[in-house]
Amino acid sequence: MKAFKLENEPKITTGFKTPENYFNDFSAKVLQQINEPEVKVIPFYKRKKVLTLLAAAVVVIALMIPIVNNYKNTSKELDEKTLETYLAYQSNLNQYDLINQLDTKDIESLNKNVALEDETLEDVLATNPNIENLISE
Repeated sequence: MKAFKLENEPKITTGFKTPENYFNDFSAKVLQQINEPEVKVIPFYKRKKVLTLLAAAVVVIALMIPIVNNYKNTSKELDEKTLETYLAYQSNLNQYDLINQLDTKDIESLNKNVALEDETLEDVLATNPNIENLISE
């Protein structure tokens, strides 16, 4: 290993230079800046009330978001599945009560919507062990 001598190695320039007569004019520049009027600073403790109100408003809005979303999503119309579940489990209505409430228009619309083929009907009757119950209904 070579012996390293700091004095013999070439020096690296820093790249920073002070302008000419910088230190001669330095004290005059500092005194000029001191004589400038001070900028009015509002202390943080005086803004405390405004920040407290702002934080309270943000908390209230954050707590209201789920309530507003739930209010908008709640619909007043019943879907078919909910109505069918209610009538099947929570009501004392039977199929005969429902049939008595149907109009001729309702019956016609039911006949148009139901399209059974002979093969489908035969498959249901062949696979169902309670054929007597189906026939009697």
